[in-house]
Amino acid sequence: MLIQAPGWSSVLARLSFLPNRRRRRGPALSRFGSFNVRGAIGVAGAYFVRRKDARARISACGESQSNADGQRKRDVVEHICLLKAKDNLTDEEEKDMLDYLYTSQYRMGGIVAISLGRIDDDNPERYTHAVFMRFQRKGDLLKFYENPFYLGVLQKHVMPYCHELLNVDYESEVEDDILSIFRKGEEFNYGEEFVLLVELKDDALGELAEDAMCSLHRIATESPSLIVQVSQGLNFNSTSNMKYTHGVVIRFRSIEAFKIFVGSTEYKHIHSLSFKR
Repeated sequence: MLIQAPGWSSVLARLSFLPNRRRRRGPALSRFGSFNVRGAIGVAGAYFVRRKDARARISACGESQSNADGQRKRDVVEHICLLKAKDNLTDEEEKDMLDYLYTSQYRMGGIVAISLGRIDDDNPERYTHAVFMRFQRKGDLLKFYENPFYLGVLQKHVMPYCHELLNVDYESEVEDDILSIFRKGEEFNYGEEFVLLVELKDDALGELAEDAMCSLHRIATESPSLIVQVSQGLNFNSTSNMKYTHGVVIRFRSIEAFKIFVGSTEYKHIHSLSFKR
């Protein structure tokens, strides 16, 4: 169900594990939850006015949190791609598409982490699959978009099976250690990925949504027993659909951890603020 609100709205769609049908070096498939969020401008894809200080406000809440916990941080670039597969997609076609997307990391430089999976629940935008990639620098991401191998993967192994894709890219920061940057180690072997896409409006309710995002980041970083990692930032992708101004990726330790998080008093308070009419 899509909930419309003047400042912020969202819908949850979980992505399920796929059967283990991998060839060698095949994808480590993840569960995702995709919160597709649109400020209620009224028309999908409508133009909007960005808040000039939106990035400063959202970044400031992350910086204040990192200063508070005293941990060193490393800048990273996050890439989200949501796909709409054709209704008649077969298991073999799906395997071919996800395998080629996953193994792209071995055929080109710059990708330091990747996670991908299938959307399990219905969502209003009808996205069926999600891909998350991490790069060390923005220049690595730009080279990725122009890489002949990646363009070939899209042409031969993605678009024949999909009729639409959405890209969101943003800069963020994570803990400055190898396991956190590269999303390696025991903590990243299991769990649930959740993606939040946000459009902030240029009005008072948009400011309320920004405050809710800061609060979301705060309680996420204060919940290490539930959450492995969280990143968020301003969407700088100008070549794709720009109706979303911000992206957030949260790695939960399990589906049970996610349910505890969204059932908490703090999260419900943030949710009530962001959907307030």
